[in-house]
Amino acid sequence: MEYQSILFQTITDRDPDERLSPPDFFVDLALDQVVAAITAGKEEYDLKPFFYLPLNNVDAISFRHEIMRDLEDSPLFDSIKTFAETMRTMREHLAQEEKLSYKRQKERWFLDAVDIYCDAVTCLVRDFSRTECTSRGLVAFREYMTRYVSSERFNPLLEHTKKLKADLASIRYCMNINGLLVQGSKYEGESDYSAEVEATFERFKQGAVEEYAFKFSDSPSMNHVEASILDLVVQLYPDIFSALESYCAIYKDFRDSMIVTFDREIQFYIAWLEHITLFRKAGLSFCYPHISHISKEVYNYQGFDLALAGKLISEQVTPVYNDFHLKDRERIIVVSGPNQGGKTTFARTFGQLHYLASLGCPIPGTKAQLYLFDSLFTHFEREEHSANLRGKLQDDLVRIHAILSGATPESIVIINEIFASTTFRDASDLSRMIAAKIIELDMLCVWVTFVDELSTLGEKTVSMVSTVVPENPALRTYKLIRRPADGLAYALSIAEKYRLTYDMIKERIAS
Repeated sequence: MEYQSILFQTITDRDPDERLSPPDFFVDLALDQVVAAITAGKEEYDLKPFFYLPLNNVDAISFRHEIMRDLEDSPLFDSIKTFAETMRTMREHLAQEEKLSYKRQKERWFLDAVDIYCDAVTCLVRDFSRTECTSRGLVAFREYMTRYVSSERFNPLLEHTKKLKADLASIRYCMNINGLLVQGSKYEGESDYSAEVEATFERFKQGAVEEYAFKFSDSPSMNHVEASILDLVVQLYPDIFSALESYCAIYKDFRDSMIVTFDREIQFYIAWLEHITLFRKAGLSFCYPHISHISKEVYNYQGFDLALAGKLISEQVTPVYNDFHLKDRERIIVVSGPNQGGKTTFARTFGQLHYLASLGCPIPGTKAQLYLFDSLFTHFEREEHSANLRGKLQDDLVRIHAILSGATPESIVIINEIFASTTFRDASDLSRMIAAKIIELDMLCVWVTFVDELSTLGEKTVSMVSTVVPENPALRTYKLIRRPADGLAYALSIAEKYRLTYDMIKERIAS
């Protein structure tokens, strides 16, 4: 396999524009929070566009799974992180070189940057040779790197860099300062007067003495005096500095584009694996899902909302797991139950799992089989906007019409509390018409609703209900189970809307 990219198996898997904005459903599914947490601290790599590009090929997802598995619990993970740190240091040297004013100093910073690059490359090749990897992507990159370090492009670069550094390190010179006159000369074995002075006065040393040694500035910038002295040294060793000048011109484009791209793309895997380590330490499980673009039988065990879990574990609270499965001709999960019972979280989780799986990432849960969609649509409640001059009901209808017009049998749609602004009868009738279209398209769907009867429309619909503590119905368990709807969800929402629940009535009587 010829190496092209560590993220994309073929060039057709990559979006040439690398979409710079997130998909429309990102906020609804809280994926914007997930990606922000994953990429925090890695802004220099511009990783977010990689999370906006779901894959549309099962083998392309397997390609990433293989690399993730190679990196997990492997010395290669630390080797690549070290490589990335060294490459960052190289970029810092190049950035500093651009800020400097004096030509000779700029050339030396450039030389050091190249030396750091050469060291990063050779160390990574060495570490690859010591570590077993089986993924197609890393094996292909290892072979590419092995060829590169033996090539006519890298070998001269390495040899010239080491020779120039050795030549510069060999420079020795003396300065004769007489008033304002400074003269330079090559070092010819003259005595080290500082050593002689120190030895002479050593006999007079009594106990601890105050330190009078001169402290040199840590600033990388040179002042005009230092620059003038350097110019004197250049006159003493013209051949070495002429070679340095030629070197900078010859190797101005010293970085290999494939290696530079690898340095950025591999951060996708590092960022994801580092992020989920935080959850694993809290006892949460991740798995590599089986992905199919044919079978719509899907399941996930002990899954959770990644965005919510991140907040909870920071507060040392364990999130609630939930399972789901659809088999045979089942396509639509109708979710009902009391408000604030975890219904929306479950819907988000279903969408998150499918989207993260399409990126080739290990996902929350102990075992999963998911569907490779062509498009993912969400319809979550929106606040009214005066700018569009539409009421809430009209806005719901316009949005769901756009979704159903663009959907195909390979799409996934997640609907959360649609038609809450209208009467139950109208909501029921409109929901039935929408459900009929979803059933006709044979799409996978999660639908959070107070219209319980949607779960009994036929063999393609199943019911899941959010549960409460039996001894105290006011307490939510945030656990959803697969069972027939009890018909109380709408009644409870109406009671809460008009402040007629048991607790609310007791509060009013007490006051």
